[in-house]
Amino acid sequence: MSGTGDSVQSGRLSRLPFAKPTIGEEEIAEVVSALRSGWITTGPRTKLFEEQFSAEVGNDPALALSSGTAAMHLALVAMDIGPEDSVFTSPMTFCSTVHVIEHLGARPVLVDIEPETLNIDPSALSAAIEVPTSERPAAIMPVHYAGHPCNMSAIVQVARAANLCLVEDAAHAFGARYNDRPVGQIDKDLPGHAVCFSLYATKNITTGEGGVLTSTPRVVDAAREWSLHGMNRDAWRRYAGGSWRYDVLHPGFKYNFTDLQAALGIAQLRRHRELKKRRKAIACSYTEALEEMDELQTPIARGDVEHAWHLYPLRLNLRKLTISRAQFIEELHSRNVDTSVHFIPVHEHRYYKQKYGWRPEDFPVAHTEFMRMVSLPIYPLMTDEDVSDVVAAVKDTVCKNRRLA
Repeated sequence: MSGTGDSVQSGRLSRLPFAKPTIGEEEIAEVVSALRSGWITTGPRTKLFEEQFSAEVGNDPALALSSGTAAMHLALVAMDIGPEDSVFTSPMTFCSTVHVIEHLGARPVLVDIEPETLNIDPSALSAAIEVPTSERPAAIMPVHYAGHPCNMSAIVQVARAANLCLVEDAAHAFGARYNDRPVGQIDKDLPGHAVCFSLYATKNITTGEGGVLTSTPRVVDAAREWSLHGMNRDAWRRYAGGSWRYDVLHPGFKYNFTDLQAALGIAQLRRHRELKKRRKAIACSYTEALEEMDELQTPIARGDVEHAWHLYPLRLNLRKLTISRAQFIEELHSRNVDTSVHFIPVHEHRYYKQKYGWRPEDFPVAHTEFMRMVSLPIYPLMTDEDVSDVVAAVKDTVCKNRRLA
């Protein structure tokens, strides 16, 4: 039986997209300047962007790459992860996190998540590493889901105890902090530690496509060689340095970053604090308006973290509603509010189900939480009126479809 409640109509006439990049005149001017410079592939602006990014995350060096996926792939390559190795990661992530493990012939080992943060559960991780397998435990890939940092103190402790490499998937987490330490700063006492960021169009800062790897000089130098066909000299150094000679050290990849991307990134770095502030303000508005509704569960930010708020994953208490998650999303769409779901867990995709025999119930927390997730729009170009429209649409949908006792 549906409850009528106090219906709140959003009255929104135009469609609010789920995500939109924040590109302004500063970014346009930087890209035009790069075009006019005559150097548009990997060159001086890429070097400048890497230096500025390093300064923001408190880790030198940094390597800019064609995508966050490339950053994760090369981190594992540089740490010699390969066949007969196993890599522990979260099922609550985009497929690329696990794809890069597959590309190297290693075995992904999924570990269930914490219900509060939706990040990998350190206790479950420790237990999973103790399970005997034919593969050698080699690395951990925690995912800072939605921009909330993982419990890195516990995860680093597990990595040290088992002598494992640590490659953080920080695609959502530029600008986040854990224990007042920026995500991107590495622990140099680990055998191998890297942090991988995405600069995709929807991310907290964007270069259209792109990614960044931060790690030790050894790992970054090795990844840099692999990133452009395994050559020991990139185009800038070959053409601007007065020498044509280069050598091929590895059968490398085409993962290099360009100065056009760097131009966008330089402008975005100048603005990233204001962009982050706006994301946080939107998240606070959502939580303040929705946290008292029994039919909803709003995301948390633990006291020892600074959340990047890349996503705002609302969770539905479906037993208190008369409609499904799919119907809830359709109701918001009918009110001109676009939403999404982050993510379909890795173990529920056909390829991985068929290869490893994984079932939804193998990772019960990830499956249960996925079934009730709805990601609300959260990006700096949203106006206060946009935010109010989203809140009104959510409240109206809940009020019209709440289950009465």
